Amino acid sequence: MPLYEGIGLGTEKQPVVIDIGTAYTKFGFAGETGPRCIISTEVMCQESGRIKKIFSYSNEEELYSLLVEFIHNLYFRHLLVSPKDRRVVIVESLLCPSVFRDTLAKVLFRHFEVSSVLFVPSHLVALCTLGVSTALVLDVGYQEAVLIPVYEGVPVLHAWQAQPLASQAVESNLRRRLAGPEEGELSPHSRISESTIEDIKVRTCFVTSFERAHKITAGQPDPPPPSVSYQADGSSTVDVPGSARETAYEILFEQDGDEMSVSTMVLDAILKCPVDMRKELAENILLMGGTTMATGFKARLMSELKYLVTTPKYAKHLAIKVFKVHKPPAKENYVAWLGGSIFGGTDVIVTRSLSKEAYLKENRIPDWANLMYNCREDDNKSANL
Repeated sequence: MPLYEGIGLGTEKQPVVIDIGTAYTKFGFAGETGPRCIISTEVMCQESGRIKKIFSYSNEEELYSLLVEFIHNLYFRHLLVSPKDRRVVIVESLLCPSVFRDTLAKVLFRHFEVSSVLFVPSHLVALCTLGVSTALVLDVGYQEAVLIPVYEGVPVLHAWQAQPLASQAVESNLRRRLAGPEEGELSPHSRISESTIEDIKVRTCFVTSFERAHKITAGQPDPPPPSVSYQADGSSTVDVPGSARETAYEILFEQDGDEMSVSTMVLDAILKCPVDMRKELAENILLMGGTTMATGFKARLMSELKYLVTTPKYAKHLAIKVFKVHKPPAKENYVAWLGGSIFGGTDVIVTRSLSKEAYLKENRIPDWANLMYNCREDDNKSANL
């Protein structure tokens, strides 16, 4: 008997919704307004006794064992329900590696014997939280920023953008700025744990304004904000300079050698879309992912977009002057999970889920990147003949 049965959807028990991110995993029950828990995507390695991240696997066998341990913790330590009793909704990125999807399905169907699994794209189901069918969805998580335009419920795949500009890059930049001139092994800040760096980033750092950032780039910075003493543990403190607090997130907006940044990703994606889509996409921008929750991120992004459209690179091709950002009914770090929760509360969970019987018969899952599932029905008939 589970500890908590929830509201229930008719006579069937609530499906479980899982959003496995690179750094954090959100999970709970379909039809609810928020996940039950948000935990790190990691497990205790039985062999070494150390914490190991799920996405740091070296081969498929290791990934399988890591997922078995991780999913077991989700069901029996946090949700306290039997996996056989409930359907599963997996919220995933469209760019999720096939080996991860296949291994996850194998774990759920063969090890935990779930009745059905529904894979839903995070960029698409996030629109369920807004009740719109068209938006430019930018997901800035831990490892990378992925942008996919969605028009009338259809992802515009040829216009997708992805860059390694996310929380991991911010934390690496912050670590370098804390080390200062003492770069290397001799610097005490170089030995700060990843969890401490992440906490310093969240508690003390912010995205500076567009005007102050340009003054810093021009070598004429305004006086920096005050420094902060961060209590790392019971015996040591970390002095976080005001300049490091203000410039930690600049790596997301500074253009690299290819003139790419989080801001240019938005404009480049709009340029790759047909002309009649561009205005509507620019006025329906949805930000999600934990990195977008940083103080000042939205205001800085809007200022960057308004400035970049006036530069020669974009002024000749884009006549857009107005950009608008949606405010979702949830925190940005679990907007995709909430979309999966809404999606899993409908009849789609029954009509479109992959059942255990179908998986055991075919031993594979549908994948949009596989031409076997991504062609017209008459083409499939011709191929079979």
